[in-house]
This record gives sequence, C-alpha cells and structure tokens, in this order.
Amino acid sequence: MATPWDEIERGVEAPGQTHEGLMALGEQILENWLEGRGITPTEARRESFRLLALHHQGAKDEPSFNACRETCRELAWHYNLLKSGGPEEGNAQRLAMMVLVARHLMYFVRGKMEVAELGEFCCSSRPIREMDKESLQNQARG
Repeated sequence: MATPWDEIERGVEAPGQTHEGLMALGEQILENWLEGRGITPTEARRESFRLLALHHQGAKDEPSFNACRETCRELAWHYNLLKSGGPEEGNAQRLAMMVLVARHLMYFVRGKMEVAELGEFCCSSRPIREMDKESLQNQARG
C-alpha cells in the first residue's frame, strides 16, 4: 500500500518534473508535517511563497524544525531562477538542483516525523535513510 511519502518520492524523482511541480511537492511535504501534528496547513504566503509560510507555521513550538528553513528558501530560490526565464543553458542544472533540494526536504521532514529528536542539523536525516536501506536489505534477504 502506497503512502503519501511514496507518492511524493515518485513525484520528486519523476522524469520531466517541472519547477512548478517540485514547488507543489515541497508544499505537500510541509502539509504532511502540519497535518501529522494536527494543524491545518495555511494558505498564507511569506515572501510570496506558500512554502515559506508553511515552514513558518510548522516551526512554531518546534524549534528543531528550523533546520530545514534554508532548504525551503533554497527551493524557492531555484524556483524563482527557473520562473524568471533567464538564460536557458543553465535551466537543466537549476532543475536538477531543485530536485536534489526537494529530495533533501522530503528526507528531513519524513525523518523528523519518524524520529522526534531529528533536526539539530538538517543532514541528520541520514540515520533514517540508512535505516530504510537496512530494512530493504533485510526484506530482500528474507
């Protein structure tokens, strides 16, 4: 049975993903965090981005969630670069970076939901990825 996280991961990894699609997935990631805490996600915007408003809402009473603040800001930055329609020669690289940033945000928030202490540093989601890898290897064995 697929989970919302499985759907988000497939979306992030989907060939032909657009900057609009990746921004929507970023919002969905943060919506999952809020809904998991019993909070209705805001429709408000901060600095023109709903993503940043969702992060602000999600960090209230959860200081360790601020670890992904810069990740959200970077996702918005890459979105702006692609939306502005600048020189096309860099767009493939910008979109690839946006995929990496969205994936990083997904791993952090998913990990934070699974391990409450996660978040002193955003890259501390690594134990969750390693746990997933171990679980998959154990399932494959038997």
